Amino acid sequence: MNMPLMAGSLRPPHLSRSLRFFSVAHSIKPLSSVPPPPLHSPSPNAISSTNNPNHKPWFRDPNSQSISQRHSTPSNTNGNSTNAIKARPKQNSKSPPSPPPFNRSQQNAKPNNTKPQNSKTSDDNPSSTQQQDRMSIKARRKEHRDSPAGVLRYELDQCSKHGDTARALELYDQALQSKTPLTLQHYNRLLYLCSLTSAPTTADVTNPENSSTADVTTEKNAVSKEEAIKRGFEIYKRMREDEHIVADEAAYTALARLAAAKRDPHLAFDLVKRMAQGGIPPKLRSYGPALHGFCDMGLVDLAHEVESHMDSHGIVPEESELAALLQLNSTKGQADQVYRLLHKIRPLIRQVSEPTADIIQSWFRSASSSSVGSASWDPQLIKKEVTRRGGGWHGVGWLGAGEWRVQRSEMDGLGACIKCGERLVCIDIDPQETEGFRKSLVSLPGFRNAKNAFLQFTKWLEKNGPFDAVIDAANVGLCNQRDFSFHQVRNVISEIREASPSKKMPLIILHAKRLNDEIARIPKNKRIIESWSRAGVLYATPPGSNDDWYWLYAAVSCKSLLVTNDEMRDHLFQLLGTSFFPRWKEKHQVRMTFSREGVKLHMPPTYSIVIQESENGSWHIPTITGDDLETPRQWICATRQNININHSNKINNDFENKIDDRIDELSSEPARKLSQMS
Repeated sequence: MNMPLMAGSLRPPHLSRSLRFFSVAHSIKPLSSVPPPPLHSPSPNAISSTNNPNHKPWFRDPNSQSISQRHSTPSNTNGNSTNAIKARPKQNSKSPPSPPPFNRSQQNAKPNNTKPQNSKTSDDNPSSTQQQDRMSIKARRKEHRDSPAGVLRYELDQCSKHGDTARALELYDQALQSKTPLTLQHYNRLLYLCSLTSAPTTADVTNPENSSTADVTTEKNAVSKEEAIKRGFEIYKRMREDEHIVADEAAYTALARLAAAKRDPHLAFDLVKRMAQGGIPPKLRSYGPALHGFCDMGLVDLAHEVESHMDSHGIVPEESELAALLQLNSTKGQADQVYRLLHKIRPLIRQVSEPTADIIQSWFRSASSSSVGSASWDPQLIKKEVTRRGGGWHGVGWLGAGEWRVQRSEMDGLGACIKCGERLVCIDIDPQETEGFRKSLVSLPGFRNAKNAFLQFTKWLEKNGPFDAVIDAANVGLCNQRDFSFHQVRNVISEIREASPSKKMPLIILHAKRLNDEIARIPKNKRIIESWSRAGVLYATPPGSNDDWYWLYAAVSCKSLLVTNDEMRDHLFQLLGTSFFPRWKEKHQVRMTFSREGVKLHMPPTYSIVIQESENGSWHIPTITGDDLETPRQWICATRQNININHSNKINNDFENKIDDRIDELSSEPARKLSQMS
């Protein structure tokens, strides 16, 4: 076996045990066939013969110093061996030093006349140069992994993965004794583990780099909370003394958690301020320790100051932070702040979890909520505000007086509450907002990575569209199926086509590999595919593309329905943000259920599943309990016991008129059916 020989740096002796050697029987290429490395190769006379009976050819090692050292016996420390490499002649002090092998300035240099005629430089063989470069990078990485600092980092990563703080601190002490150099990554792992042990309920369950989920095992954690806090601050102090290390967001966040665990949210907030002043953008997790700490201590003003600091840096709170603020203000009886936070939750969270729902219910049942509210108001002003804000809320303030009637409820098919009869509204989406969302999709990484293929799709869509519906065929064909079912996709297409006013075939998006596998080659499936192709409604996404981006863009561009059971919660859809995309999805997604009777399509609801504040002062808050498919969604219905909306001797009868209209509609329905039968 002929192995190409390459030049590099000799691997340290303590790492040589990892190298494998080839048998003596393997032959070596003659010198004329070996391309010497550019500019740094020794002369041909410096290469020892391979006829030495004690010689063992090296495995191709990118870290060996030169070709001659691979084929020579080891030289002594004094350099007296006959096989030692000749020292390179000293360069003239007036001439510039030799450039590195890949310096572009040497591309036009004249060739060395002393080199053998049959030899080739690496400049003549670009693939050899690239391979040599890759091998040297791999060698440097392996050398770093096998170094004491690299081994320590690996061990700390394992401790971070399993939540083993005791072992991590033991490794840290050993590193100090052996004077192993510590890096920012080492300190971040140690600070994270100390903060995790000191406050496991509020600490983030991922490591500082968000690379893996921490499997926290408290049995291994033989470190008390007090010791973890103490050691954490000691580690940070030593880190701060190292002038070569600058703390990043992960270090500041871990230290803020330690401060919060020590019941010092002031220090936690000061660390966030220092981080921001130092040019390090804080993240949502950076504010958590200070915000939750102030909320737990009942410090309303300071908690709101943290919230304002978050807003000024563009940090959007999630349900955990908003629920903590809501609980604090509800307990303190801050009615105006509760009202503000409910409307802040409305666009950001939309449907609340059960813990947050309990906080909201407790507020409406409290004495503080019963004592606030306007007993009279101008109905025309309220209606005007509702229209101006797009429907679903007015934002004027609490309406009505007296105690609230709080109960769990459901909505019927028309969006009417089964407890109070209030009919929820459908909040429209601004067309300009939809167009802005369509343009923003193209700028996302998934679209940019397949720019040419996606550009071809947009041109095809402009030529063949628009469509009333778009089918996520990969999702439809695999629903309740072990293997992909073209027959099931065809049934869903028939159902959505019947529901379409134009009876037009929907657009079918399917990956090319699904159209070329064994299932697609079955005769009956092949006929189905050919019928879609002839109708001009099938688009096969090319290899390397994510078909999710194609059907999403098509549905947004055509303003059409999207048939899929995909919840669209993975990291790709997280890039779309938390404001517009959930609203668009709610109004355009068609979901499916399958049974022996066939497929059943679940059209988008006729109302918006979001917190709604009616014109008469009642509230309806959706929860995540129930999916509106198998189980109806649970809502919180909060209405005043006695509603008085009299202002300037004018009575608003809109609510009563709605009920009367509904009764008239129901009473006339039998007569209408009878006339149809006759």
